[in-house]
Amino acid sequence: MAAAGNDFPTLLDAIRGIAPKLRANSPEAEERRRIPDESIALLDEAGVFGMAVPERFGGSDLPARQQAAAFAEIARACGSSGWVTMVWVTTGWMASLYPDKAQEEVFAGGSVRVSGGFTASGTLVPTEGGYVLNGSWRFNTGVQGAQWNVCAATVEREDGQVEELFPLVPADELTTADDWKVFGAAGTGSVTSTAENVFVPAHRVVDASVYEAATGDRWNAETPGRNYNLLGYILATTGAVFVGLAQAALDEFMARLPGKGITYTRWTEQGEHPHTQIQLALAANKIASCEALLQNLLGTVQDRADRGERMTLQERATVRGQVAFVAQTAKEAVAMLYALSPASAIMSSGAFQLIQRDIMALSLHGLLAPVGSLEAQGRVLLGMEPGTDYL
Repeated sequence: MAAAGNDFPTLLDAIRGIAPKLRANSPEAEERRRIPDESIALLDEAGVFGMAVPERFGGSDLPARQQAAAFAEIARACGSSGWVTMVWVTTGWMASLYPDKAQEEVFAGGSVRVSGGFTASGTLVPTEGGYVLNGSWRFNTGVQGAQWNVCAATVEREDGQVEELFPLVPADELTTADDWKVFGAAGTGSVTSTAENVFVPAHRVVDASVYEAATGDRWNAETPGRNYNLLGYILATTGAVFVGLAQAALDEFMARLPGKGITYTRWTEQGEHPHTQIQLALAANKIASCEALLQNLLGTVQDRADRGERMTLQERATVRGQVAFVAQTAKEAVAMLYALSPASAIMSSGAFQLIQRDIMALSLHGLLAPVGSLEAQGRVLLGMEPGTDYL
């Protein structure tokens, strides 16, 4: 990892410096259905993949708000690259919850790319020194370019009880299917991955308790300011990708506007029409409101971590509901700008249609769908149980 990654302003400058190349590579990412190796190398050199690596292993260990700012800038250049980077970095942070021996293996290089998910579609069988893992996991973003992968699996104990565990395995011990053929966010490479009789040593397996709280018996429980609520941290930083995509749409619209008239009318400058002015202002304000809301959520997540306190149920439900609101509102802003654009915006050679398809696809993620997320927030506001364990 580049030494520049230890200084956030320098890291952000480095991301902005490579942004034109990331943007130029975005059609290749879509065509290949994964992030190009060149883009990965550029992000690595910039120090991006050390953002959540503990300082004791040579990482920059940046706080959540700074990580989110980096994700937004990357997504502003390439939506798929922003999403995959967010997954690799935040799942990399999850590795800091494992025992020291596992951390020494995962963080040995000072930067790391870790994929994974929470759907327990695998099984573990105890064996001498650890477990044997079998299973398949759909929608495994970035697994083809990852170095490690967090799986979710169940194990049946001797008393018949079934427990959910999270084995951490080298990504090259998994096989991947060629099944990511989608209309948007194609570059995320969210293929199905499969484990067949993969041995996982005991020190690389944890139970769900390490993900549930910001204090207690977690392996990094005394690390100041980095014991985040798992979903609060991941969701709040995820929201930054949507802000970045919406900003990219605004950039693209503004760049294309000068000299554009309104076809089949006498308006030679679209920007002079009141409808354009009003719709542009509304879209810009939607984006700004998303960014402000996200900053507030990131502040809550970070403040609780800094204090070494657990997030309250209402705070966790608020993060889930409001991040879903950010995703949907950012999507609406992009749609407004797209609707204002000339017919040439549909050309596959243009950037706008890719931004539009990426944000539409990513907004369908189950944890961002407004029905479940806003329901959970609303239920808690009404003093009810949230109706979901994913908070």
